[in-house]
Amino acid sequence: MNAADIIAERGPLFLGSRLKRLAERMQAEVSQVAEQAGLAIQPSQYSLLATLDRFGPQTIGELTVAMELSQPAITRMAAKLAAMGLVSIDRRHKDQRHKTVSLTERGKVDLEHSKRHVWPQVESAVTEMLRGLSGPLLEQVAAIERMLAEKPLDQRALAAARGEASLTILEYADTLAPAFRDINAQWISAMYQMERADIELLENPRGRIIDRGGEILFVAAAGLGVVGTCALLKTGEDQYELTKMGVLESARGRKAGEFLLRAMIARAERLGAKRLYLLSNRKSAAAVHLYEKLGFAHDDSIMREFGARYARCNVAMLYQPR
Repeated sequence: MNAADIIAERGPLFLGSRLKRLAERMQAEVSQVAEQAGLAIQPSQYSLLATLDRFGPQTIGELTVAMELSQPAITRMAAKLAAMGLVSIDRRHKDQRHKTVSLTERGKVDLEHSKRHVWPQVESAVTEMLRGLSGPLLEQVAAIERMLAEKPLDQRALAAARGEASLTILEYADTLAPAFRDINAQWISAMYQMERADIELLENPRGRIIDRGGEILFVAAAGLGVVGTCALLKTGEDQYELTKMGVLESARGRKAGEFLLRAMIARAERLGAKRLYLLSNRKSAAAVHLYEKLGFAHDDSIMREFGARYARCNVAMLYQPR
């Protein structure tokens, strides 16, 4: 801590100022990652773009509620994005709150580019940086400040991208449904027998997973294309089963499974999951070890509640945030 850093010295008094300072630093460094990807989008603008991407066109009033920001702040952000050509604003209403904001085609393209070349690297870098933090909040904030001083977030993101052998996360699209089916069918058939629960999900991923509030992600490796996939099956209010995670043998050694699992855990957290669990088998020793490494713990209550879903299930785990 700088000897003249009054904000850090009087932590409880200036907590808001300290968090704002930390946020501004991290946003500035994420901007560097976006610039390296050829994007002019500022980190603070991503939340509005992501909201439109998930929920479709929204009025200023709806965005105010969804993002929990003031109407003037949303209006200013939308105006800047409109000037960049990333959103369009329906100006038929005199009342600012009722003007509708929509993604333009360019906005959709830039956002997809961000999802592939900015978000995964930043998420991986931040997840790695936060791993192992514990104790009082102010001590954790100080630790983050020290780590960023030693190595800025944009450098951490670049290192994460290089360390993951040019891996990228892809969102679900119906054109990727065959990959979801084939990748999972490969490992299930090789080690076990396909069960009814497997077939229902693999043959209709949109109807059984996406349309019911779940998610499916894919991991692609440079030169190999899509090599892995994983799903979040919504099984209750704020409750998800991590399921159908598989990686092709051709991607061994690239840490594609770990990269994908980290992204899926981050996605579950963004969805507000309060309970994230999985079902597996001791025969899948490498997978179980990876789950343990990233924070899943064996849980008898999960086994009793959900274990009967698969005849092969003899491992049940619950995610324990660190």
